Amino acid sequence: MKKYTDTGKRDTRSGFGEGLLTAGRADSRIVALAADLRDSVKIGAFAKEFPDRFYQCGIAEANMVGAAAGLAIGGKIPFIGSFAEFVTGRVYDQLRQEVAYSRTNVKIASSHAGITLGEDGATHQTMEDIALMRALPGMTVLVPCDFNQTRNATIAAARFVGPVYLRYGRPAVPNFTDPDEPFEIGKIYVLDEGTDVSIFACGHLVWEALRAAEILEAEGISAEVLNVATVKPLDNAAVTASVAKTGCAVVAEEHNHAGGLGEAVSGVLAASCPAPVEFVNGGDRFGRSGSPAELMQAYGFTGEHIAEMARKAIARKK
Repeated sequence: MKKYTDTGKRDTRSGFGEGLLTAGRADSRIVALAADLRDSVKIGAFAKEFPDRFYQCGIAEANMVGAAAGLAIGGKIPFIGSFAEFVTGRVYDQLRQEVAYSRTNVKIASSHAGITLGEDGATHQTMEDIALMRALPGMTVLVPCDFNQTRNATIAAARFVGPVYLRYGRPAVPNFTDPDEPFEIGKIYVLDEGTDVSIFACGHLVWEALRAAEILEAEGISAEVLNVATVKPLDNAAVTASVAKTGCAVVAEEHNHAGGLGEAVSGVLAASCPAPVEFVNGGDRFGRSGSPAELMQAYGFTGEHIAEMARKAIARKK
């Protein structure tokens, strides 16, 4: 199997910050808005370089969404940043009416997503945001896996015309993708080809999927690892082609089961290539307090657990 090297752990939110600054230097229409969390969500460098293009909205996320929609109507390309819980669940009505329904060119920068936010606990963690954003007509949903890909996804989101939800996290995680590979919205990236089981993953669990493939390789099992960096629109052709070859699948995500990547992949397979599918996700639970590493173990977001689910999927093949 192909080997990937962690070039040094970095947080994906910093990848967003670097991507925003790069995009902002290239396009003067880009503006940024924050809800009292400018530095936490890594908008600080952009605000320092372009103070006249940054708006501090205070702890008023709904107002921030409305202001961003107005700026978009006026020809700007606004990025709004906050914790994932606050920029989805807290402002869902505004996102639906003023961004999705109105088709305004707003980019939702969603930091501290999933349980790996850590010690702040369930009130600040969100495990439902992908479901909420997938449900909005016309909303593009991006979940890049490391610093490099988050940087490049941010640049791609800036160039894309239409609402985008960009999900990224707080902790330092392995950084292993090609920094020079342009991000293609709507594409599934096949990281390693295999013949026995397809492992679809997004976000922080992509690295764990690669670890699972190594574990399985030692047992003589060939796993295909696919990085689903665009959850919506889903690359249906890539999903079908992979499982048509391997005959079964595992879907791993730092999100609850309902409405997440697992249900999206299953929906494609039910229509095009019925096959056994196993899931690694948060089930039907809220988050809880702990370090990111402790929570990854507690929720089974590990290479070992993904490998276990792969064995189950393979055993179900007829």
